[in-house]
Amino acid sequence: MHVHPPNHGLRALFWLILSIFSFPSFATSTDQTPNFDQHVNSFISPIAEQLSAIVFFKISIFGYSVPIIVLWLSLAAVFFTFYLNFVNLRGLGTAFRLIRGDYTNPKAEGEISHFQAVATAISGTVGIGNIGGVAVAITIGGPGATFWLILAGFLSMSTKLVECTLGVKYRKVNPDGSISGGPMYYLEHYLKSRNYPTLGKCLGGFYALALVIGCLGIGNMFQSNQAYAQLLVVTGESQSFFADKGWLFGVIMAVLVALVILGGISSIAKVTAKLVPIMALLYVVSACVILTMSAEHLPDAIALIFSSAFTLESATGGAVGAIIVGFQRAVFSNEAGIGSSSIAHSAVQTDEPASEGLVSLFEPLIDTVFICTLSALVVISTAYPTGLIHGELVGIELTSAVFAHHIHWAPYPLAIAALLFAFSTTIAWSYYGLKGWTYLFGEKKSTKLLFKLMFCSFVALGSMIHLDAVLQFSDALVFLIAVPNVLGLYLFAPLVKREVEDYLNRIKLGEIVNYRHLNENHEAYPSYKRFWIRLTSRSQYRSEQT
Repeated sequence: MHVHPPNHGLRALFWLILSIFSFPSFATSTDQTPNFDQHVNSFISPIAEQLSAIVFFKISIFGYSVPIIVLWLSLAAVFFTFYLNFVNLRGLGTAFRLIRGDYTNPKAEGEISHFQAVATAISGTVGIGNIGGVAVAITIGGPGATFWLILAGFLSMSTKLVECTLGVKYRKVNPDGSISGGPMYYLEHYLKSRNYPTLGKCLGGFYALALVIGCLGIGNMFQSNQAYAQLLVVTGESQSFFADKGWLFGVIMAVLVALVILGGISSIAKVTAKLVPIMALLYVVSACVILTMSAEHLPDAIALIFSSAFTLESATGGAVGAIIVGFQRAVFSNEAGIGSSSIAHSAVQTDEPASEGLVSLFEPLIDTVFICTLSALVVISTAYPTGLIHGELVGIELTSAVFAHHIHWAPYPLAIAALLFAFSTTIAWSYYGLKGWTYLFGEKKSTKLLFKLMFCSFVALGSMIHLDAVLQFSDALVFLIAVPNVLGLYLFAPLVKREVEDYLNRIKLGEIVNYRHLNENHEAYPSYKRFWIRLTSRSQYRSEQT
């Protein structure tokens, strides 16, 4: 059973952070008396710059400055891909069958199915970054950043497998039957079993602390900031009622978030399950329509992606600059190496940890390799031929301008998608942050309520800050979380390799039961019946069994 120490100093630290961000109007005063939005932005920008300077400390490689943290994550993705013998390719077939329910033991411990686990995790990753973050990457790193973003997404599938396997293996079952898991638990549990209890507690506690702070950036302020930016685009920009009223939008969004997260994980799951599939489909269809309308520029866009990925002469830093930006955006998009997704995956119904690791391969594949690539093609195929890329637009404003270039009313459905993506991502990340908070302070209702109130206050804050400050602050916090997690993944690599290889071998030998091919008496269905089962949905199959 996990023991929660008093941590009075840590409590004081959290209250200090909350007081700094919640009451910035008392920090300084000027003769010109800037409005509240400008005051908040001027206050947090120096903090973001200092934090970013620490987290993104750079070294020189072949004359280029490269953040050490980017190398840390990139090398981990490459290492796990080769160490696990390209499991991100050879494990996809098994992963698909697992999501379909082939090897799900109905009597195994857990709260959700493989499909629900991967859907929940994707709801926390497919968000505003897939729309605006890709445009930021192209603006900063050039079209070549897209190639490296795709490659990073492919490699990070292996990292995702390792952390999600460990999330299930070292999860904790609470007295009420609910499950808690994630890097803070497997860091502590595994190292304690190796007679390093102090190191385990330190790494687990550091991760939990970083997760709580990080969720306020990547899953909170960045989301509300970009949602507010898109709202301004479709409501008149500087002439909009919401211009210079970021605080008002922030308060409205914070109230809506509070109405959901105060109901707990069941309320969060219900909302995200309804919003995410619809909005994802809406965005994919809309993007495909835009690509169809710019089809004549599509071949040039693809060629530009590859040529810019390897050029050494570019205003954006050449190939090295594209690599850095591409990998940074990929991590921001799919969270591989951060460990947050393992929190959702740890609740899956399974007695085979490796099974959920294989299922998690689909997250970077869908989120980064597919959706982010789609967004990049939309931007490049229109923004470069029209010159939009050379303007002052950045982030989601650039994506919106691309949509409007083809269909004048297209920014409106994009705005709806952006708002709902931001909302669903925010409430999903509130659960991740809450798990880190309860790891540190326990499961009392009062401590949970305190976190939820603090989380909502940061939602309001995010819409008051300009993109540069929010993006810089979010990236720094997200990459900070990856430090203890990736360190733990290296320590656990041999164990995970044994787990995965043993599981795949047992499937080949037929030692793992395919429950979709068994009737209620655990007898094998005839071949024609198995074929029919493959054509029917999981819900139909379950109703048939009952």
